[in-house]
Amino acid sequence: MAAIATSFSAAAAAVARRRSPAHIQLVARRRLPLCTAASAAPAAAAGFSWADALRVASDTGVGDESDLSGYFQKVDICNRGLDKKGQFVEFLVEDQVVGYIHKGFTEHLRDFHDVFTIVSGHNGNSTVGHVTLHPSLRTPEDRTLAIGDVIKGLGELIPGIRNELYPVTSSYGMPVYFSLERAAAPYFGIKAYGVHMNGYIEKDSEKSLWIGKRSDVKQTYPGMLDHLVAGGLPYGIACKENIIKECEEEAGIPRSMSTNATSVGAVSYMDIDGFRYKRDVLFCYDLRLPVDFVPNNEDGEVDSFRLIPVSHAANIIRRTNFFKANCNLVIIDFLFRHGYVDPDCNGYLKLLTSLRGGDCS
Repeated sequence: MAAIATSFSAAAAAVARRRSPAHIQLVARRRLPLCTAASAAPAAAAGFSWADALRVASDTGVGDESDLSGYFQKVDICNRGLDKKGQFVEFLVEDQVVGYIHKGFTEHLRDFHDVFTIVSGHNGNSTVGHVTLHPSLRTPEDRTLAIGDVIKGLGELIPGIRNELYPVTSSYGMPVYFSLERAAAPYFGIKAYGVHMNGYIEKDSEKSLWIGKRSDVKQTYPGMLDHLVAGGLPYGIACKENIIKECEEEAGIPRSMSTNATSVGAVSYMDIDGFRYKRDVLFCYDLRLPVDFVPNNEDGEVDSFRLIPVSHAANIIRRTNFFKANCNLVIIDFLFRHGYVDPDCNGYLKLLTSLRGGDCS
């Protein structure tokens, strides 16, 4: 299985050597119109500053602390388009459902008939019933290489290539059927897993969260507020080890501290946007940091950090869209666990349940 952990570029190059140039030219000639949701244009940087965020955070005269509607709005943002699930068909590997593919996107896969098999519906007409892999692709390594070549051939249809592989499985901890380029994950509707960590301090009985502001040149969600530490879960690394790695890269937290991060559960959501079907599960961690610790970004993905009282971070979530969308869910979960959301608030249990509204498996 070690071959699966090779980089996407190496995998694609390996298969490209055994595919004919004529095939690639045929695909180029038959390229279908792109879905508007698949635009490769870079995202614009968020139009707010720390001053804006801190002004909203510190305004305690609004009196909305018991109003959960702002939290519900953030949950809804992560769970859009669920009425469009009927536009997707199952993606099967070894008779197991590993994802969902938009019927329109399947038309872009027809040229790759030696990789994908598009099966018609039971009524015998041309309607797509499901998608599976060509029976010649029997091993995870072969599937990873072949599908990597497809991703390369699709070009701008899948923007933002990360050269990072995600494991494809029916559920967490189950056998890995192949590995897929991270940017392609929502186009195949696979379950994607990540780790998010709330880094906080406690001083004079008040808890404060370290919050990051993403770099304005970051490819995704530039300039948005973010957790102290978060990242996708690539193939071949355990959750805790991934947190430790991300702690060092994103916040300069040494292993001697990050090993104390505590697993506290998970949140999940499902989001449909055009050809993209995100089915994400985020494993949540808490890390209580020394009061004199100051984070320092090591990988250039964070512009700056601020230490914000938890109640102020809650104000930002309720009143703005300044946080990267899925970070809201993890911080709301933190608010529940640390007693910042009162059970007597209208909608308490509904909000609690909604944090795991996706396929948490």
